[in-house]
Amino acid sequence: MSRTALTLATAGSHDAHRSRELTSMARRFAGAIVLVMAWSPSPATAQAAPSEPISPPRLFAHDGGIVLNFIKPDKTADFEFVIERVKEAFSKSARPERAQQAAGWKVFRSPDPAGGNVLYVFLIDPAVPGSDYQISNLIAETFTPAEANDILKKYAESYAQGMNIVNLTLASDLGK
Repeated sequence: MSRTALTLATAGSHDAHRSRELTSMARRFAGAIVLVMAWSPSPATAQAAPSEPISPPRLFAHDGGIVLNFIKPDKTADFEFVIERVKEAFSKSARPERAQQAAGWKVFRSPDPAGGNVLYVFLIDPAVPGSDYQISNLIAETFTPAEANDILKKYAESYAQGMNIVNLTLASDLGK
């Protein structure tokens, strides 16, 4: 056998052995992931610590923001119930930024139909820099896990479609 053929044969044998090693490692890694996932609580049953958000934070990185919420007509009472729980969460919070957020967060209900749904508008002005406006996180930091699950179930089921989020930068203050 020529030297080149011997080198290729040895390399091929080495590559096959290395490939089996990597496959074995990948299987062990995948097994470990499955084991961790099996023992991890699901998002629906997980209890977050008050400082630990259950959802990615919703931040308004500029001066303010608007959130358009399209709500099912037969679920407006549920949505308004959730908004009252958010107001309660703000009033019970020991975190000073929560009072600032509440002061700048207004909720409007449009009297005009929105494609067969009811439009609620969150007006955030001013936005508190670095503060989380995610309703699920606000509810989870104030209420027990069972209460939070009930509130957030009503919240999720009230939506006809998603929400539209708009960050705003002040262009002109006509009152000044």
